[in-house]
Amino acid sequence: MNATESPAPSRLRWSGRTDRGRVRPNNEDSFLALQFDARELHRLGSIGDAETRSHDFAFAVSDGMGGASAGEFASRLALEQITTLLPRAFQQTAAGLSSGFSDVLGELFVKIHGAMRYWAGSYEECSGMEATLSLCWFTPGWVYFGHVGDSRIYYLPARGGGLRQLSHDDTYVGWLFRNGQLNEREARTHPRRSVLQKALGGGNQFVDPQVGAVGYEPGDTFLLCTDGLVGGLFDAQIEEFLRDSASSPEPLPEATRLVNLSVGNDGRDNTTALIIRVV
Repeated sequence: MNATESPAPSRLRWSGRTDRGRVRPNNEDSFLALQFDARELHRLGSIGDAETRSHDFAFAVSDGMGGASAGEFASRLALEQITTLLPRAFQQTAAGLSSGFSDVLGELFVKIHGAMRYWAGSYEECSGMEATLSLCWFTPGWVYFGHVGDSRIYYLPARGGGLRQLSHDDTYVGWLFRNGQLNEREARTHPRRSVLQKALGGGNQFVDPQVGAVGYEPGDTFLLCTDGLVGGLFDAQIEEFLRDSASSPEPLPEATRLVNLSVGNDGRDNTTALIIRVV
């Protein structure tokens, strides 16, 4: 499929969950699910399903950082900006965003970054606050993604192939891992694994998000998560869960079960997961 085709609408089924973990006194993670078009926007619940025929959908996770409650505010601010900015770009999706999605998402991240720097410069309690942001924007047949930080976007295709991490961890350790200088276990235990090279807000004057696009089809699965989730689970464990959980008789939503599994294994950080299945 190429970006000029008009695929048939699909249904999306999602679930999201965030947990402060077993150590942190507060939760600086946030997640968001939206349905929107050029005229209106609806915040969606943490569990749901809907068709992509007449609306676009956005799912995002953010991990905030900062003193006192600034981290909590940073992640919420990043997501709140999405609710304002994305609907303005809906009309461009009518043409498939085949050539312009990188500009749209790039501008979105720049504006969120600017808003965070404004708040940090205007209010002492917000000084130095930062946030990661991983965003997936679903249109019929295509998902456009943008990313800054060390939260993650995973993709598990239905037609063979294993779990793929679409996003790049914006850390030195992430760079070492991508270049084959560390294995997954070494990267997870490296003392500098959480030191960010890129984030929204903080002392970063400019932001240069990673953007990309993936064509999807029924049976595909996407996972957005903060680094707390991967602190308790290896990629192979995440893949095994995603392959098995859709048919599980467990009454709890998928994202709740995945977060509970990670927190049970580790739980030293806030932990958030947002699972989106194409059905």
